[in-house]
Amino acid sequence: MLSVQSDCPHREKLPYGGDLIASSPAAMHFFDMSGFYKKTITDWLDAQWSNGAYTETSIWQNLNDYAGIGRGAGETVWASAPPVLTVRHMQHYGDVELLALSFENHVNWLKFLGSYFDDGMRTKNYDDELKNYTGRFSGLGDWLAMRPRDTFLTHTAFAMASGRCVAYIAHKLGARSVKTAALGFAKKYEGRISSLYLKNGKDNFDFPRGSAIHTPGPEMSLFTRIVPGPKRCVILKNWFKREGNTWPGDEEMNFLNEISETYLKHLVHSGEVSKRKGKWAMGWSQWRGFNEGILAIRYSLKVLSDNGFHHIALRKAAGFGFATPEYLLRHNATTMWESWWRSEDLYSRNHPMLGAFAEWMAAAVAGVSLDPTTTGGRTALFWPRFPKSAATIQYASAIQGTARGDFAIAWRFERLPINTSNHNSAFVTIRIRFLIPPSAAGVLRLPIPVSTKTQTSLRHALFIPNVTLLKASASNECNKRREARLGFPYSWEYNMTEKQWYKLESKKKIGTPCNSFLFHPSLNRTKWSGESDITNAVSKRLDQSLVSGFYEIVLNNWKLEKEIEGSGRIGNIPEYFNSKNLGPYCKDGSTFEWHIDDATHII
Repeated sequence: MLSVQSDCPHREKLPYGGDLIASSPAAMHFFDMSGFYKKTITDWLDAQWSNGAYTETSIWQNLNDYAGIGRGAGETVWASAPPVLTVRHMQHYGDVELLALSFENHVNWLKFLGSYFDDGMRTKNYDDELKNYTGRFSGLGDWLAMRPRDTFLTHTAFAMASGRCVAYIAHKLGARSVKTAALGFAKKYEGRISSLYLKNGKDNFDFPRGSAIHTPGPEMSLFTRIVPGPKRCVILKNWFKREGNTWPGDEEMNFLNEISETYLKHLVHSGEVSKRKGKWAMGWSQWRGFNEGILAIRYSLKVLSDNGFHHIALRKAAGFGFATPEYLLRHNATTMWESWWRSEDLYSRNHPMLGAFAEWMAAAVAGVSLDPTTTGGRTALFWPRFPKSAATIQYASAIQGTARGDFAIAWRFERLPINTSNHNSAFVTIRIRFLIPPSAAGVLRLPIPVSTKTQTSLRHALFIPNVTLLKASASNECNKRREARLGFPYSWEYNMTEKQWYKLESKKKIGTPCNSFLFHPSLNRTKWSGESDITNAVSKRLDQSLVSGFYEIVLNNWKLEKEIEGSGRIGNIPEYFNSKNLGPYCKDGSTFEWHIDDATHII
């Protein structure tokens, strides 16, 4: 990346706000974006119109202005990038100078929305009660989703988010009157969405004439705490009624016409292919793959993992077939594509905007992210979540870099039965190790065990190990494994002579599994403190605050379970939407509110 974050580096090369909103959490996880994003924000400030409107791109280029509310504003999601990015920048880097520099501009943007948003939406045919709204009107919304897009929701939610962002910044700067006004603005649009999307009485959080097929669905409103607390669990439950569908894309249909009968039978048997109007077609899945666009992909994974359905989030991300990362890899992708479907002419195969799930992998699969209320990356949230079955995944690790140093975590199953058929039922041990750098802090949150037999202990190292040497050693070992090509095992190749696709069994470097430096053999000599029994705190869902150090947690007698099947690859999950009990994560609805210091759930 040079100078501006663009959509794709070889074609459009445009600094779109929507792409930035979608991918910036992942970018700030992987890289130090402090200077880069500060420059990006100031570009937007320079391009702001005199009436307060922000543009769709950081430098106005007269692109897609039709999709906004008029008077120079870009599409509301895209134009909200400056305040949203300013808040995320504060959470990661603690740059109060940037808050002060951009404050007046963001206030002017909010004043613009206050003056023109409602009338602008009416001009675009969004009536106040959505009586005539049946889905997408003017707007870009959850761009490049497989589903139809709900553009009213994204327009209005990002207007709300702009209010929250200005309130957050005013709170940090001590500007009380602006904070109060901005919170009132945000509450107005939060309430508007809530009242309209509960109006149909179906508890599916959809617009009045909706049929629960648009995106973002309830996942966006659950993640951002728009859904009222007492309704959270029933809306989450009804979300599992959503299904996938077959896909009529040209490249996918051509592919099925150019494979052997043997390969086709295999794809049918695996559920990847089914009939569409009498012809074989690939299908996109709601619960075993992706259908979401650039925004909802992050919301869906986060909501599932945060609300006790991490195993379903894992199944989405680790699914196979059309509209999954596996589908991209089987077609030799080394970077993310612009779309979930193959495109030989229009869409890019080097594009970051669908890569939002990368940050979820670190935050939920491994279990390290910035605490939602931290600034300057001072405090990390250690919240590892585990699959039901060891057949899904058996270990994970991640590093979250900050100005304070690297936070790191790794976990693995131990005492797994040799007989893999018992990976759905055995009692096993989970060992977790994590590192909090000097002058930093951590918050520990563990998932609730399903068995009362599970015992959890915590201990810390008496001396912090030499992290630099450990990382270097682990990296060398990992590079050797990559050179041995122990990663993704096959690809689809095209025989030009026979005009047929065939499956080539050939392992790649990409996807090679490696051990975390936190489980390097040299750490077996670590001198530890005595163990503290934290079983009771875990069962009560009590977070624990921790200081700098190297820690180890052992969960003994963790019960593995069989994964929920649902009704097939493009089906739904009746085991959940017919259930009267969604588990221990759905018992605290009254606390389900956004808080002024929470940078993560602003939008």
